Amino acid sequence: MRPFFGFRYSHLLQLILWCSLAMAVVCNSGCRVAGLSQNTAGVQLYQQGRFAEALQQFQVAQQTDPNNADTYYNLASTYHQLGVGQNDQRLIEQAEGLYHQCLDIQPNHVDCHRGLAVLLAQTKRPDSAVRFLTNWATQNPAMSDPKVELARLQQELGETKLAERFLDEALALNPHDSRAWTARAQLRESAGDLNQALQNYQQSLAINNFQPDVYQRMASLQYKIAQNNATGTPSGGWTVQNNTQSNNR
Repeated sequence: MRPFFGFRYSHLLQLILWCSLAMAVVCNSGCRVAGLSQNTAGVQLYQQGRFAEALQQFQVAQQTDPNNADTYYNLASTYHQLGVGQNDQRLIEQAEGLYHQCLDIQPNHVDCHRGLAVLLAQTKRPDSAVRFLTNWATQNPAMSDPKVELARLQQELGETKLAERFLDEALALNPHDSRAWTARAQLRESAGDLNQALQNYQQSLAINNFQPDVYQRMASLQYKIAQNNATGTPSGGWTVQNNTQSNNR
């Protein structure tokens, strides 16, 4: 099974941008601005592996602005990382509770749904993870995000056919969902279909070019494709044998 969890670098950049935008707005109080600043500092510490210090920043942000769903998500993510890394059930339960608090404040918080689903899967509850995301999709039939998260989870569980189906459904709901195109690119890349993966990453960036991690993946893919071309190795992914096997299923 592929590793599930990782705090996305793009989320850090988004928080910094949100903080900058908030600074330009005249607020009734400084709570939200201060909370965003503390969240940004906490994410930077998290990225450096300084989890205890990150927790301190997130806890201050929680006290400053107790209604900020992102703060609960950041706290949950940190306890999640620590709990799974140390196999500490108490920290895992704390993370799970904080994810739920995040969703109480913002029921369609995408990263929070992703984080909780991953936590359930990592703690030997994959059926609960699938059920959790399926319920979210059922409650929000016009949203593509739940379908994207179901696809990502199914891919990580090894169910690539289901992942493909959910991505088809997500893009049917919203063909301009950059996250759906990124997920499709990752699915193609894992199957070895590098050329198609590169195209899908490009489609994602055409919709949203504020994705540093996608630029990195594209650079890596372009290098691999160039190497394959130099050695005469196909980058299309599917061989005649694979197609034959696929048709026999």
